[in-house]
Amino acid sequence: MTSKDEKTFGDVVATERKTRKWSLRELADRVPSEKGTAISPQYLNDIEHNRRIPAEAVIEGLAKALGLPEDYLFHLAGKLPPDLAARNASPAVIEAAYKAFRKNLK
Repeated sequence: MTSKDEKTFGDVVATERKTRKWSLRELADRVPSEKGTAISPQYLNDIEHNRRIPAEAVIEGLAKALGLPEDYLFHLAGKLPPDLAARNASPAVIEAAYKAFRKNLK
């Protein structure tokens, strides 16, 4: 559960879309699905209302279309970017990465 001050993945996508004055259809047409075709406006609506967490390809497409950092959107979605998730890092490397991350949040 998030507090009222915390932005969700859907909140950020919706805010950025509205800032650009794009309709759901306009943004959906700019974002490819994992199959390569554009996502549907209904799927985008579900994302914006936090009913769905999109696939990696959709997160990447939203980042590109909205000009947002991919890593930021992956973080909000609660997922690791594909280049990090695919690695077989040791527990020590993972722990060091999280310590560095936490240090930079302060």
